[in-house]
Amino acid sequence: MTEFGGPEALHIVDVPPQPLSPGHVRLRVRAAAINPTDTQYRAGAYTAYYPDETAPWIPGMDAAGDVVDVGEGVDHLAVGDLAMAVVVPHGAYCEELVLPGASVVKAPAGVDAVAASTLPMNGLTARLALNRMSLRPGQVLAVTGAAGAFGGYVVQLAKTEGLTVIADAAESDEELVRSLGADIVVRRGDDVADRIRAEFPDGVDGLADGSVQGPLVLPAVKDGGAVSTVRGYAGDEQRSVRVFPCLVREISQDRAALDRLRHLAEDGAVTLRVAQTFPAEQASDAHRMLERGGIRGRLVLTF
Repeated sequence: MTEFGGPEALHIVDVPPQPLSPGHVRLRVRAAAINPTDTQYRAGAYTAYYPDETAPWIPGMDAAGDVVDVGEGVDHLAVGDLAMAVVVPHGAYCEELVLPGASVVKAPAGVDAVAASTLPMNGLTARLALNRMSLRPGQVLAVTGAAGAFGGYVVQLAKTEGLTVIADAAESDEELVRSLGADIVVRRGDDVADRIRAEFPDGVDGLADGSVQGPLVLPAVKDGGAVSTVRGYAGDEQRSVRVFPCLVREISQDRAALDRLRHLAEDGAVTLRVAQTFPAEQASDAHRMLERGGIRGRLVLTF
Protein backbone atom coordinates (compact mmCIF):
# COMPACT_ATOMS: atom_id res chain seq x y z
CA MET A 1 0.00 0.00 0.00
CA THR A 2 1.07 3.57 -0.60
CA GLU A 3 -1.84 4.65 1.56
CA PHE A 4 -3.93 2.77 4.09
CA GLY A 5 -7.55 1.93 3.41
CA GLY A 6 -9.86 -0.72 2.01
CA PRO A 7 -8.92 -3.61 -0.27
CA GLU A 8 -8.51 -1.18 -3.17
CA ALA A 9 -5.41 0.20 -1.38
CA LEU A 10 -3.50 -2.91 -2.48
CA HIS A 11 -1.64 -2.58 -5.75
CA ILE A 12 1.56 -3.75 -7.43
CA VAL A 13 4.73 -1.72 -6.84
CA ASP A 14 8.43 -2.31 -7.53
CA VAL A 15 10.78 -2.41 -4.55
CA PRO A 16 14.60 -2.67 -4.56
CA PRO A 17 16.19 -6.04 -3.75
CA GLN A 18 17.38 -6.57 -0.19
CA PRO A 19 21.04 -7.37 0.51
CA LEU A 20 21.78 -10.84 1.89
CA SER A 21 23.31 -10.71 5.37
CA PRO A 22 25.07 -13.51 7.27
CA GLY A 23 22.58 -15.86 8.87
CA HIS A 24 19.86 -14.93 6.38
CA VAL A 25 18.11 -16.64 3.47
CA ARG A 26 16.90 -15.26 0.16
CA LEU A 27 13.54 -16.75 -0.80
CA ARG A 28 11.86 -16.56 -4.20
CA VAL A 29 8.29 -16.42 -2.99
CA ARG A 30 5.76 -18.64 -4.75
CA ALA A 31 2.87 -18.27 -2.30
CA ALA A 32 1.83 -15.99 0.57
CA ALA A 33 -1.11 -16.86 2.79
CA ILE A 34 -3.59 -14.15 3.76
CA ASN A 35 -4.54 -13.65 7.41
CA PRO A 36 -6.94 -11.30 9.21
CA THR A 37 -3.88 -9.49 10.55
CA ASP A 38 -3.07 -8.51 6.96
CA THR A 39 -6.44 -6.83 6.44
CA GLN A 40 -6.07 -4.87 9.66
CA TYR A 41 -2.55 -3.78 8.70
CA ARG A 42 -3.83 -2.70 5.28
CA ALA A 43 -6.51 -0.58 6.98
CA GLY A 44 -3.91 1.22 9.13
CA ALA A 45 -4.65 -0.44 12.45
CA TYR A 46 -0.98 -0.96 13.31
CA THR A 47 0.58 2.36 12.38
CA ALA A 48 1.27 3.18 16.03
CA TYR A 49 3.29 -0.02 16.38
CA TYR A 50 5.58 0.77 13.44
CA PRO A 51 5.91 4.58 13.45
CA ASP A 52 9.19 4.59 11.52
CA GLU A 53 7.89 2.61 8.55
CA THR A 54 7.29 4.45 5.31
CA ALA A 55 5.46 3.56 2.11
CA PRO A 56 5.18 1.20 0.43
CA TRP A 57 3.75 -0.90 3.23
CA ILE A 58 3.70 -4.62 2.41
CA PRO A 59 1.36 -6.99 4.29
CA GLY A 60 1.77 -10.69 4.89
CA MET A 61 3.29 -12.93 7.55
CA ASP A 62 3.36 -16.33 5.79
CA ALA A 63 5.44 -17.22 2.75
CA ALA A 64 6.72 -20.25 0.90
CA GLY A 65 8.98 -20.57 -2.10
CA ASP A 66 12.38 -21.52 -3.43
CA VAL A 67 15.64 -20.83 -1.62
CA VAL A 68 17.82 -18.91 -4.08
CA ASP A 69 20.69 -17.93 -1.78
CA VAL A 70 21.88 -18.57 1.76
CA GLY A 71 24.07 -16.38 3.91
CA GLU A 72 27.09 -17.39 5.92
CA GLY A 73 26.19 -19.60 8.86
CA VAL A 74 23.00 -21.07 7.39
CA ASP A 75 23.46 -24.82 7.16
CA HIS A 76 19.92 -26.20 7.34
CA LEU A 77 18.88 -25.01 3.89
CA ALA A 78 20.38 -25.20 0.42
CA VAL A 79 19.76 -23.40 -2.84
CA GLY A 80 16.82 -25.08 -4.58
CA ASP A 81 15.00 -26.15 -1.42
CA LEU A 82 11.28 -25.49 -1.24
CA ALA A 83 10.92 -23.67 2.07
CA MET A 84 8.31 -21.99 4.24
CA ALA A 85 8.81 -18.95 6.44
CA VAL A 86 7.17 -16.74 9.01
CA VAL A 87 7.65 -13.08 8.09
CA VAL A 88 7.81 -10.71 11.07
CA PRO A 89 6.55 -8.09 11.40
CA HIS A 90 5.12 -8.35 7.83
CA GLY A 91 6.11 -8.11 4.18
CA ALA A 92 5.32 -11.55 2.73
CA TYR A 93 3.39 -10.23 -0.30
CA CYS A 94 6.62 -9.87 -2.25
CA GLU A 95 8.27 -11.85 -5.04
CA GLU A 96 11.55 -12.03 -3.13
CA LEU A 97 12.35 -11.88 0.59
CA VAL A 98 15.49 -11.90 2.70
CA LEU A 99 14.71 -13.42 6.08
CA PRO A 100 16.55 -14.65 9.18
CA GLY A 101 17.51 -18.26 8.63
CA ALA A 102 15.87 -19.19 11.93
CA SER A 103 12.49 -18.12 10.48
CA VAL A 104 12.78 -20.42 7.45
CA VAL A 105 12.67 -24.22 7.21
CA LYS A 106 12.06 -26.74 4.46
CA ALA A 107 8.45 -27.17 3.43
CA PRO A 108 6.80 -30.44 4.47
CA ALA A 109 7.67 -33.26 2.09
CA GLY A 110 5.08 -33.78 -0.63
CA VAL A 111 3.52 -30.35 -0.07
CA ASP A 112 3.53 -27.51 -2.59
CA ALA A 113 4.29 -23.88 -1.82
CA VAL A 114 0.61 -22.91 -1.61
CA ALA A 115 -0.17 -25.41 1.14
CA ALA A 116 3.14 -24.80 2.93
CA SER A 117 2.44 -21.07 3.16
CA THR A 118 -0.60 -21.69 5.36
CA LEU A 119 1.35 -23.19 8.25
CA PRO A 120 4.07 -20.92 9.73
CA MET A 121 2.31 -17.94 11.34
CA ASN A 122 -0.81 -19.60 12.67
CA GLY A 123 1.02 -22.83 13.50
CA LEU A 124 3.67 -21.01 15.52
CA THR A 125 1.06 -18.86 17.27
CA ALA A 126 -0.82 -22.02 18.23
CA ARG A 127 2.44 -23.52 19.49
CA LEU A 128 3.13 -20.41 21.57
CA ALA A 129 -0.40 -20.44 23.01
CA LEU A 130 0.05 -24.00 24.25
CA ASN A 131 3.53 -23.26 25.55
CA ARG A 132 2.21 -20.37 27.62
CA MET A 133 -0.55 -22.42 29.24
CA SER A 134 1.74 -25.37 30.10
CA LEU A 135 -1.09 -27.89 30.36
CA ARG A 136 -0.38 -31.51 31.21
CA PRO A 137 -1.64 -34.64 29.44
CA GLY A 138 -5.17 -35.41 30.56
CA GLN A 139 -6.08 -31.81 31.32
CA VAL A 140 -8.91 -30.07 29.49
CA LEU A 141 -8.41 -27.34 26.90
CA ALA A 142 -11.21 -25.27 25.39
CA VAL A 143 -10.71 -23.70 21.96
CA THR A 144 -12.86 -20.93 20.50
CA GLY A 145 -12.72 -20.19 16.81
CA ALA A 146 -11.77 -23.81 16.29
CA ALA A 147 -12.74 -23.82 12.61
CA GLY A 148 -10.21 -21.07 11.88
CA ALA A 149 -6.53 -21.51 11.12
CA PHE A 150 -5.19 -20.67 14.60
CA GLY A 151 -7.95 -22.57 16.42
CA GLY A 152 -7.64 -25.58 14.17
CA TYR A 153 -3.91 -25.82 14.76
CA VAL A 154 -4.42 -25.48 18.52
CA VAL A 155 -6.87 -28.39 18.47
CA GLN A 156 -4.52 -30.60 16.48
CA LEU A 157 -1.40 -29.74 18.47
CA ALA A 158 -3.27 -30.24 21.74
CA LYS A 159 -4.31 -33.72 20.72
CA THR A 160 -0.69 -34.66 19.98
CA GLU A 161 0.04 -33.73 23.61
CA GLY A 162 -2.67 -35.85 25.21
CA LEU A 163 -5.10 -33.05 26.10
CA THR A 164 -8.87 -33.36 26.14
CA VAL A 165 -10.26 -30.73 23.80
CA ILE A 166 -13.66 -29.05 23.87
CA ALA A 167 -14.13 -26.70 20.94
CA ASP A 168 -16.82 -24.43 19.56
CA ALA A 169 -18.29 -24.51 16.07
CA ALA A 170 -21.21 -23.31 14.03
CA GLU A 171 -23.50 -26.16 13.03
CA SER A 172 -22.02 -26.11 9.52
CA ASP A 173 -18.49 -26.45 10.93
CA GLU A 174 -19.11 -29.16 13.51
CA GLU A 175 -17.96 -32.02 11.27
CA LEU A 176 -14.79 -30.10 10.38
CA VAL A 177 -13.92 -29.37 14.01
CA ARG A 178 -14.50 -33.01 14.99
CA SER A 179 -12.27 -34.11 12.12
CA LEU A 180 -9.50 -31.92 13.54
CA GLY A 181 -9.65 -33.96 16.74
CA ALA A 182 -11.98 -32.13 19.14
CA ASP A 183 -13.40 -34.55 21.73
CA ILE A 184 -16.47 -32.41 22.43
CA VAL A 185 -18.01 -29.74 20.21
CA VAL A 186 -20.38 -27.06 21.50
CA ARG A 187 -22.20 -24.37 19.56
CA ARG A 188 -20.35 -21.10 19.11
CA GLY A 189 -21.72 -17.76 20.29
CA ASP A 190 -21.59 -15.19 23.07
CA ASP A 191 -22.79 -17.84 25.54
CA VAL A 192 -20.07 -20.34 24.69
CA ALA A 193 -18.66 -20.13 28.22
CA ASP A 194 -21.98 -21.43 29.58
CA ARG A 195 -21.95 -24.25 27.04
CA ILE A 196 -18.42 -25.22 28.06
CA ARG A 197 -19.35 -25.12 31.76
CA ALA A 198 -22.31 -27.38 31.03
CA GLU A 199 -19.80 -30.03 29.92
CA PHE A 200 -17.20 -29.24 32.61
CA PRO A 201 -19.00 -27.70 35.61
CA ASP A 202 -15.74 -26.98 37.44
CA GLY A 203 -14.35 -25.16 34.42
CA VAL A 204 -11.59 -26.08 31.99
CA ASP A 205 -7.88 -25.98 32.73
CA GLY A 206 -7.02 -23.80 29.76
CA LEU A 207 -8.64 -21.92 26.90
CA ALA A 208 -7.26 -20.68 23.58
CA ASP A 209 -9.42 -17.77 22.46
CA GLY A 210 -9.21 -17.93 18.69
CA SER A 211 -12.55 -16.14 18.26
CA VAL A 212 -11.24 -13.09 20.16
CA GLN A 213 -14.13 -12.98 22.63
CA GLY A 214 -12.01 -11.82 25.54
CA PRO A 215 -13.99 -11.37 28.76
CA LEU A 216 -16.95 -13.36 27.43
CA VAL A 217 -15.01 -16.62 27.57
CA LEU A 218 -13.13 -16.20 30.87
CA PRO A 219 -15.98 -17.74 32.91
CA ALA A 220 -15.35 -21.07 31.16
CA VAL A 221 -11.97 -21.39 32.89
CA LYS A 222 -11.52 -22.64 36.44
CA ASP A 223 -9.80 -20.48 39.04
CA GLY A 224 -6.07 -20.79 38.55
CA GLY A 225 -6.55 -21.83 34.92
CA ALA A 226 -4.91 -20.28 31.88
CA VAL A 227 -6.08 -18.42 28.79
CA SER A 228 -4.11 -17.63 25.64
CA THR A 229 -5.28 -14.71 23.50
CA VAL A 230 -4.24 -13.52 20.05
CA ARG A 231 -5.12 -9.82 19.90
CA GLY A 232 -3.42 -8.50 23.00
CA TYR A 233 -6.26 -9.04 25.51
CA ALA A 234 -4.64 -9.43 28.94
CA GLY A 235 -7.65 -10.18 31.16
CA ASP A 236 -9.69 -8.10 33.59
CA GLU A 237 -7.90 -9.10 36.82
CA GLN A 238 -11.24 -9.91 38.45
CA ARG A 239 -10.49 -13.63 38.77
CA SER A 240 -7.43 -15.74 39.41
CA VAL A 241 -7.19 -16.75 35.76
CA ARG A 242 -3.81 -16.39 34.08
CA VAL A 243 -4.12 -14.62 30.72
CA PHE A 244 -1.30 -14.79 28.18
CA PRO A 245 -1.40 -12.53 25.12
CA CYS A 246 0.46 -14.38 22.36
CA LEU A 247 2.32 -12.56 19.59
CA VAL A 248 4.06 -14.65 16.97
CA ARG A 249 7.12 -12.38 17.01
CA GLU A 250 8.01 -14.03 20.33
CA ILE A 251 8.52 -17.36 18.58
CA SER A 252 9.27 -16.25 15.02
CA GLN A 253 12.91 -17.33 15.18
CA ASP A 254 12.35 -20.61 17.01
CA ARG A 255 13.53 -22.78 14.14
CA ALA A 256 13.06 -25.99 16.12
CA ALA A 257 9.38 -25.16 16.70
CA LEU A 258 8.81 -24.39 13.02
CA ASP A 259 10.63 -27.54 11.98
CA ARG A 260 8.52 -29.57 14.41
CA LEU A 261 5.41 -28.22 12.69
CA ARG A 262 6.88 -29.40 9.40
CA HIS A 263 7.25 -32.94 10.74
CA LEU A 264 3.73 -32.93 12.19
CA ALA A 265 2.38 -31.89 8.79
CA GLU A 266 4.34 -34.70 7.13
CA ASP A 267 2.90 -37.18 9.63
CA GLY A 268 -0.66 -35.95 9.08
CA ALA A 269 -1.05 -34.72 12.66
CA VAL A 270 -1.43 -31.15 11.38
CA THR A 271 -3.68 -30.41 8.41
CA LEU A 272 -2.84 -27.73 5.84
CA ARG A 273 -6.10 -26.21 4.58
CA VAL A 274 -6.24 -24.10 1.43
CA ALA A 275 -9.55 -22.47 0.55
CA GLN A 276 -8.63 -20.67 -2.69
CA THR A 277 -5.70 -19.13 -4.52
CA PHE A 278 -5.44 -15.74 -6.21
CA PRO A 279 -2.71 -14.31 -8.44
CA ALA A 280 -0.89 -11.59 -6.49
CA GLU A 281 -2.40 -8.99 -8.83
CA GLN A 282 -5.82 -9.91 -7.40
CA ALA A 283 -4.89 -9.35 -3.76
CA SER A 284 -7.70 -6.80 -3.40
CA ASP A 285 -10.27 -9.42 -4.39
CA ALA A 286 -8.77 -11.88 -1.91
CA HIS A 287 -8.97 -9.34 0.91
CA ARG A 288 -12.60 -8.61 0.05
CA MET A 289 -13.43 -12.29 0.20
CA LEU A 290 -11.70 -12.73 3.56
CA GLU A 291 -13.49 -9.73 5.05
CA ARG A 292 -16.88 -11.06 3.97
CA GLY A 293 -16.24 -13.96 6.34
CA GLY A 294 -17.13 -17.63 6.22
CA ILE A 295 -13.79 -18.77 4.78
CA ARG A 296 -12.58 -22.15 6.00
CA GLY A 297 -8.92 -22.66 5.25
CA ARG A 298 -6.56 -20.00 4.00
CA LEU A 299 -6.74 -17.78 0.98
CA VAL A 300 -3.34 -17.71 -0.70
CA LEU A 301 -1.67 -15.31 -3.14
CA THR A 302 0.53 -16.86 -5.81
CA PHE A 303 3.58 -15.23 -7.42
